[in-house]
Amino acid sequence: MAGIAALAKQLGHTVTGSDAATYPPMSTQLEELGVELFSGYSADNLKQRPDYVVIGNALSRGNPEVEAVFNLGLPYISGAQWLAENVLAKHWVLAVSGTHGKTSTSSMLAWILEDANLSPGFLIGGVPENFGVSARLGESLFFVVEADEYDTAFFDKRSKFVHYHPRTLLINNLEFDHADIFPNLAAIQRQFHHLIRTVPGNGLIVYKFGDAAINEVLKQGCWTPGETIGRDWTAKTLCDDYSHFEVSYNNKVVGEVKWDLIGQYNVENALGAIACAHHAGVSINYACEALGKFRSVKRRLELRGVVKGIYIYDDFAHHPTAIAGTIKALRQQKPNQRIIAVLEPRSNTMRMGIHKEALLSALKDADMVLLYQPPDISWSLFQLSSSLNQSKLFNDVEDIIKHLVANTASGDQILIMSNGGFENIHKRLLTALAA
Repeated sequence: MAGIAALAKQLGHTVTGSDAATYPPMSTQLEELGVELFSGYSADNLKQRPDYVVIGNALSRGNPEVEAVFNLGLPYISGAQWLAENVLAKHWVLAVSGTHGKTSTSSMLAWILEDANLSPGFLIGGVPENFGVSARLGESLFFVVEADEYDTAFFDKRSKFVHYHPRTLLINNLEFDHADIFPNLAAIQRQFHHLIRTVPGNGLIVYKFGDAAINEVLKQGCWTPGETIGRDWTAKTLCDDYSHFEVSYNNKVVGEVKWDLIGQYNVENALGAIACAHHAGVSINYACEALGKFRSVKRRLELRGVVKGIYIYDDFAHHPTAIAGTIKALRQQKPNQRIIAVLEPRSNTMRMGIHKEALLSALKDADMVLLYQPPDISWSLFQLSSSLNQSKLFNDVEDIIKHLVANTASGDQILIMSNGGFENIHKRLLTALAA
């Protein structure tokens, strides 16, 4: 929604916005753009009587501002539909979908196109460090969009990505998530097939080879050529942490990437981005060279600081597969240093306890695990904590900080994982360690 607000501002509109809480990096980006932010929802926020209200999918009937929109008879629209009608309809859309890796891969793809002087537009659910903003209109035919399967709005229960009509589609992976709106994996697969139905025959679908859930979707019908990550596009790592690798296309080595990122999952993301850029006309070798200048995304294994030899990372963790991949990447980069995982289970699916067994497996390779029990979560993390070695459960963020200050040493890697602000724990911990 912050990215949509930014695009509306760039189109010349006067834009205001309301949210229950705002926090960096999105709040900072909006303030710099001159978008007025209201904290909390109220009919008073609509006193200027806007010409249009764009309603995000986190809101529903009963929200005081939503009720005011209805009572005042204001025109309203979902964010996904607004984007489709006002921006995407004029572009060659490159959509990046999947359970995880969307933000990083979208950022890589946008950067490859930018480095190729194609000046793409983009809307990404994070802030790519190469651009410093999560959205822009661009100056060319191409538009990269992070294509989310979450529902569109309380008045439109289709997945957001159904609105986007991509010409180039990437499906990174497909697992069960968003248990608050999907009863099972089959329900998510149905939405992905709706998406596949919108891709033209002269487009391209790039997907992960051997992913059973994706294959089941494609068997329901596909009218577009496809290429696979893991068969048509492959990589050979040239070092243990995957920061240097060869790229092959149709069994022929076609490029080499040496970059600052680590982890096998990022290599797979890179292959997807290269394949999509290739469909848009960027040479493979040029795409590989561009990734050598890619600077990652804020809150994706972002190093927030080093104090007394202790590394503090921030990662937007929301799914066990992504958590396991991040821990593995850190282990491969620095095999002899301790990894201390600090987790706030904040996504709706995690808060419902859907992934609690998978979390146990995802966290087991960390040397120490500190779990935060939010006050309004529907299940206790005690059993998870008691099943892990060197694990402790906390009800207060300040107690986590005190424990880390007392029990860490030079060389330790503290991996803080949450898809929210986590009470600004990163900055508070850096300050406490320095003191």
